[in-house]
Amino acid sequence: MQVRERKQQDSESTDGMLAQQALAGDEDAYAMLIKRYNSALFNFICRFLNDYDAANDILQQVFLQLYLSLPKLRTGEPLKAWLFQVARNRCVDELRRKHAIHFSELQVSTDDDELSLLDSLPDPAPLPEEVADRHDLQEMLQKAIDTLPTKYRSVVLLRYAAQLSFAEIGRSLEMPEATVKTYFQRAKPLLRAALHEYVKPVAMA
Repeated sequence: MQVRERKQQDSESTDGMLAQQALAGDEDAYAMLIKRYNSALFNFICRFLNDYDAANDILQQVFLQLYLSLPKLRTGEPLKAWLFQVARNRCVDELRRKHAIHFSELQVSTDDDELSLLDSLPDPAPLPEEVADRHDLQEMLQKAIDTLPTKYRSVVLLRYAAQLSFAEIGRSLEMPEATVKTYFQRAKPLLRAALHEYVKPVAMA
C-alpha cells in the first residue's frame, strides 16, 4: 500500500518539487528525478553518439551536473529542456574529442548558403513501401540521421528520440523556436536523400 502511495506521489510531483526535496537532503526525490528522465536521456545520447559505452558515461555526467547545479536551477520550471541541453552539449564535446570536428562548419550559416545546399540535392524518390516492414529500417534511419550536420541532427534527435516540443528544443539549444522549426524542415529532405541511398540497393535486389 505504501509503495502504491509513493508511486502516486512521485507521479504527481513536479520537477521543481522533487528538486526542492532533493536540495533538502531527500535522496529518494533525487532518485525519482533520475528515474523520470533516465530512459529518454539515454536513448537520445545513444542515438547521438551511436556508442553504447560512451552514452553510459555521458549519462552519468549529465546527472552529476544536475546534482551540482540544483542550487542554481530555476526549480519552478520543468528540468526536461535543461537536461537535454546538457546532454546535447556533452555529446558534442565527446564528438569533438573523438573526431576533431571542425566547429566552424557547424556555425549558423546564411539562409542563402543553407538553401543553396538543399537546392543542390536531387529530389529523392519516395521510400519503397515494402522496405518499411524490414527489420533494418531503424538502423538505416539511424545511419541517415548520422549523416546530418550536427545542428540539424540535434534538432531531429531531440524531436524524435527525446520527443521534445519545438519550444523545448529551442530552450535546450538556446535558439528561437522558429529557427528550430526551420532546421527541422530543412533536415527532412537531407534525411530522405540519405535514406534513399541506403534503400536503393535493397529496392534493386
